[in-house]
Amino acid sequence: MIEYTTAVTSALGHAGHPRSVLSDDDVKDLIIAALPEPDYERLRPHLELIHLAAGSTVYEPNERLSHAYFPTTCVIALIAVMEDGTSAQLALTGYEGLIGTSLLMGGGTKSSRGSVQCAGYAYRLPASILRRQLPLASNLRHWGLRFTHALVTQMGQTSACNRHHTIDQQFCRWLLMTLDRVAGNEIKMTQELIANMLGVQRERVTEVATQLHSDGLIQCRSATITVIGRPRLERRACECYAVFKKSMTRYFAIYCPNHEAANTEYGGLREKPDEATWERRGRLPEHPL
Repeated sequence: MIEYTTAVTSALGHAGHPRSVLSDDDVKDLIIAALPEPDYERLRPHLELIHLAAGSTVYEPNERLSHAYFPTTCVIALIAVMEDGTSAQLALTGYEGLIGTSLLMGGGTKSSRGSVQCAGYAYRLPASILRRQLPLASNLRHWGLRFTHALVTQMGQTSACNRHHTIDQQFCRWLLMTLDRVAGNEIKMTQELIANMLGVQRERVTEVATQLHSDGLIQCRSATITVIGRPRLERRACECYAVFKKSMTRYFAIYCPNHEAANTEYGGLREKPDEATWERRGRLPEHPL
């Protein structure tokens, strides 16, 4: 069952309903932004910009996928759920990719849960429209599969990380990966939700967060974590983060050869498409993505 809150009035056709037609200034998901104009125009009438609340679910294990999601400002986690109810995060997806990769390969379900880690916006596209457009939009399939390759790399490395590295290292790695997908240096999440993502007890998260705060790496207040020492945080994390970052850098270079870091103050991966992409849309963005 999809659970999401409606967007603010400025992002809707009218209050309480997602907008079905997007303006060019809205395009911030890299896969959507990089599509050639003919492919983009065919998808455009079917894309809905919706707001997803933190902790909400976009799909459950083995549930038929009704939509694909292209995040812009939200972060969605793929969660493995055990029979006893325990869970652990497999991967994160933000503005760089999509949720529903199995649709690209003829599948219709996922074995994991799609859970919104950080609230924000995403484009929602009906699965039937995506299937219909794939033969016509070869670039959508190509870049979607490229992203899937990066996602598989992330899932494999996360599994190894969960097995071989300390909770302290995993928490630092998780902070950095999330920070790469949000604007600024703040992450709005409760410690309970973080514990669910990492598959550990909340008390263990509190213990690690308190130590990082004491060491001057983060500040914690009102369900918000502020990273104030990113270089030291990267040194504190395990080597898995460097693997993730290298994989995503290669992924960006495929279709954003002139990419420009927009979050350089914090060393993040957040990028914007090259100017030719925005010129194709009719105007350049006033602010970097």
